[in-house]
Amino acid sequence: MWLPYLNGFKVYLKLERSLSENSIEAYIRDIEKLYQFLSMDKQAMSPTEVKLQHLRKFLEYLNELGLQATSQARIISGIKSFYKYLLMEDEMKESPAELLEAPRTSRKLPDVLDVNEIDAMVAQLNLSKPDGLRNKAIIETMFSCGLRVSETTELQLSRISTDGQYVRVTGKGNKERLVPISKTALNIIKLYREEVRNHQTPAANCSDILFLNKRGGKLSRQMIFYILKDLALAAGIQKNISPHTLRHSFATCLVEAGADLRAVQQMLGHESILTTEIYTHLDREYLRDMVTQFHPRSKRT
Repeated sequence: MWLPYLNGFKVYLKLERSLSENSIEAYIRDIEKLYQFLSMDKQAMSPTEVKLQHLRKFLEYLNELGLQATSQARIISGIKSFYKYLLMEDEMKESPAELLEAPRTSRKLPDVLDVNEIDAMVAQLNLSKPDGLRNKAIIETMFSCGLRVSETTELQLSRISTDGQYVRVTGKGNKERLVPISKTALNIIKLYREEVRNHQTPAANCSDILFLNKRGGKLSRQMIFYILKDLALAAGIQKNISPHTLRHSFATCLVEAGADLRAVQQMLGHESILTTEIYTHLDREYLRDMVTQFHPRSKRT
């Protein structure tokens, strides 16, 4: 009963929303959770028969399971998209999810690295080894451009403009954007290409990929994660480090220096300015810490 609708929803998410396969599967799993809940009382119900009261009971059920507010909000987003699709297909006259409210979520501020900490990580690399040069180029590129880890693993040689000092990046939903790249990053990329990359035989479909593993294939996201974790540990950095930390650090540096938030949004490839606004919160946290630490009045009770 639900399968034809889910199949159509998959096509909609791929063609109309340009979502990745992982995102599409996540949406489908969330709708399947709703179907399973509605089937618990053994009453067959089409998605077009679902009412707001059913959805609210579903949310109560998720809450009783102890599902975090962020997960509930994601599921609600999927349900709203599903019924938006059914409206577009004229399967329904109005969406039962229209008045469905997501729980309030607190935005956890991510850890960021300053330039000294990034330099400390880079200092742990053995640049006499091929992977040392490659890993330095990866770190400098991610920090210079604020790339996602998937954008880094997919970065192509042909999309790096050394003259214009920018890279052409394919982000979420196959959307392209131009991002400036620093001379520091370009210089280490040039050295990596001359000393390492040009002496490798790329695997199939990897001839244009910039960062290669020892077998000539693309690096995995997990490999970059482990590279950064090990370097942070070696540098004595206690923060929770991941590839996304370099992206957060890139954005935070710009915002703290007074960069226009819209410009930061474009460079990060955020669809909504609301996503970028977390870095204004980071900036305020930084300023508050500075006041607490150095202002004489802050030390009085």
